[in-house]
Amino acid sequence: MKNYKIYIAGDFCSTNNVLEIKNPYDNKVFAKTFIADKSDLDKAITKAQSVEYEMKNLSSFEVYEILMEISVRIKNEKEEFAKIISMESGKPIRYALGEVERAIQTFIIAAEESKRIPTEHISLDWTKAGKNKEGIVKYFPIGLIAGISPFNFPLNLAVHKIAPAIASRNCIILKPSRLTPLSCLKLAKIIDKTNLPKGAFSVLNMDRKLGNQLVTDERFKLLSFTGSPNVGWNMKKNAGKKRVLLELGGNAGVIISKIKDIKKVVKKCIIGSFAYSGQVCIHLQRIYIHKNIFDEFAKIFVEETKKINYGNPLNLETDISVMIDENNAKRAEKWVKEAEENGAKILYGGKRIENYLKPTVLTNTKSNMKVCALEVFAPVVILEKFDNFKEGIEFINNSDYGLQAGIFSKSRSWRSNFQ
Repeated sequence: MKNYKIYIAGDFCSTNNVLEIKNPYDNKVFAKTFIADKSDLDKAITKAQSVEYEMKNLSSFEVYEILMEISVRIKNEKEEFAKIISMESGKPIRYALGEVERAIQTFIIAAEESKRIPTEHISLDWTKAGKNKEGIVKYFPIGLIAGISPFNFPLNLAVHKIAPAIASRNCIILKPSRLTPLSCLKLAKIIDKTNLPKGAFSVLNMDRKLGNQLVTDERFKLLSFTGSPNVGWNMKKNAGKKRVLLELGGNAGVIISKIKDIKKVVKKCIIGSFAYSGQVCIHLQRIYIHKNIFDEFAKIFVEETKKINYGNPLNLETDISVMIDENNAKRAEKWVKEAEENGAKILYGGKRIENYLKPTVLTNTKSNMKVCALEVFAPVVILEKFDNFKEGIEFINNSDYGLQAGIFSKSRSWRSNFQ
């Protein structure tokens, strides 16, 4: 069994508090890591503050080289990263490989953007006192960043915080999900080998109480959180004077016009609905289909859903595997049962075995049902019909979430296709 030390202020450390990491597919412990305490966090904060000046004075070329080196090293270990992601999160390996590729791209983009930190030159002669005077607007690092990343994209959503922080010459302390910390700790080994100043980056597993210090501690100047809406908005309320960046939940919908190639659209919607068991913030949860093609679309959609391959996430043939844990699978199953008890019809699925929830297709739902109104974050999708374009848009907009929406149409003259 492999041990992963946490990365504190440029050093890999163990603590007395061991964190066991289970593979969600077989619920077996396959690795161990450690949980930081308050002294560990204070050490990371103090060290980060001590290298802020050094970070600030890195040249664009130096930052570019650091970020590009990270991207190359990740690429060289792409398969190993994907295997870790798959084992700690239950994500099918082909989606895990895609996640690693996204992380590589994110570091490359950050490297390029590090050379384009903007400045602005302005004339001040628009007042009498400003005659013959000029101004320069220049951007400076904001200061120490606290990053909190979720379980569902344990590498890439952490990288979305780390790479921009380095590109803008800021220090960052990252708290990964306690369910999926290993890919971030492997990333720390790569970053440790670069010329990034030691202490500019730390990865600490924490309990919720200590993690709250990332929100409230005034030594942090910016908080970046990705996760559930309730937690995120509460963090913003308690963050004090620091700036807050939130990426919260979604309840994605799509409207489908009177298209001809239904099978092609169904296949795209199947991926959007069930990839990584729907545990994606832009997971397609609500599909609204024009009444003239609804029956055919629903029939084909169910047929294609039945073809989805369930199995070990390390198998390249696996389309869908388990959810992150049994509690989340139970919650989603409960929401489906509640919908059925209140008149919804299950076209397929709805069954759970431990933390595997079968891909589930519902219809005859009501907008106030949890499977419609909230973020289900599970392999559950609803199919409903609409009469015209205006009604389709109203259905999509009947949500508190606004992260993503889509339209399938046979041409760009959408309105004519929805009448």
